[in-house]
Amino acid sequence: MISTTYLYTYTCHEEEQSLCNLEKRSMFNVTTDSSIIESTLKIDPSRSPFIKERIDVMYKLSTLDDLIEKIKKLPSMNKTFKVVVINHGDNQLHDKVGFLERRQIERSIGMVIPGKADLQNPEVLFAVMRKENQWYFGEYIESESIWYHHQQKPHQYSTALSTRVARAVVNIAAPQPEGLRVIDPCCGIGTVLVEALSMGISIVGSDINPLVMKGVRENIAHFGYHTEVRIKDIRDVKGTFDVAIIDMPYNLCSVMTDDEQLEMLTSARTFTKKLVIATIEPIDTPLKKAGFNITDRCTVTKGTFTREILVCI
Repeated sequence: MISTTYLYTYTCHEEEQSLCNLEKRSMFNVTTDSSIIESTLKIDPSRSPFIKERIDVMYKLSTLDDLIEKIKKLPSMNKTFKVVVINHGDNQLHDKVGFLERRQIERSIGMVIPGKADLQNPEVLFAVMRKENQWYFGEYIESESIWYHHQQKPHQYSTALSTRVARAVVNIAAPQPEGLRVIDPCCGIGTVLVEALSMGISIVGSDINPLVMKGVRENIAHFGYHTEVRIKDIRDVKGTFDVAIIDMPYNLCSVMTDDEQLEMLTSARTFTKKLVIATIEPIDTPLKKAGFNITDRCTVTKGTFTREILVCI
């Protein structure tokens, strides 16, 4: 029986592990340091800056011979294909497949798939993976580093989130984005907006600083995206949103008093059901005073610079 599960493999730097784990908790509702997740949820692997690949599992069997017998019974294909054997970061010694063995498995399975193999430009990629003494087989989808392309935007902001972190923050804020209304009311140069728009998320932006408006609009248009971006104080935001994403201002041009910070968060409470906030300063107390309940958190470190990401409802 062909299953309806999916395998996702993860890779991240040590300083990103906390953020990566928060994204896993948000998207898959699992708490794990593992580099592989098996789930019934089908998610585009390119959404995450940490997901390396997805395998759409067709068969899961305890022996390679049993797996090959199942694959023999696949219906005939009218597309060219290639088979690859994947190792993952959790591979224990007994699960790891060496180079020569991988090539042999690829040949053995490729010979029984009812179709035409093409090792150079296949129309379909199949993957085989051994995990905890189980053999998995299915279609292979590699992640595209879309966030990396977004680094080349026309206008930069030295204090903005990196595109990689911004993409993870968007996933944390909107793990199931269909039908959600999202806002970035302190959008700066638009890093979060670009990542969200590239995922097809309905998001609008605003910022109190008129000097960034031209830059944020050009950044969005540079990648072929469109959304509403206005000059607006967060205290003047109207309407109701499912989630807001705020990277708290902290540079020399954005110094705020404690009262102004509380007023900013209290305003956010009036228009959003959920808030994901990035901050370099402890902000638990003003968040609670503003009526938010912190449900999850992580830290993101780059050198000596640390940000905290808080999920609030």
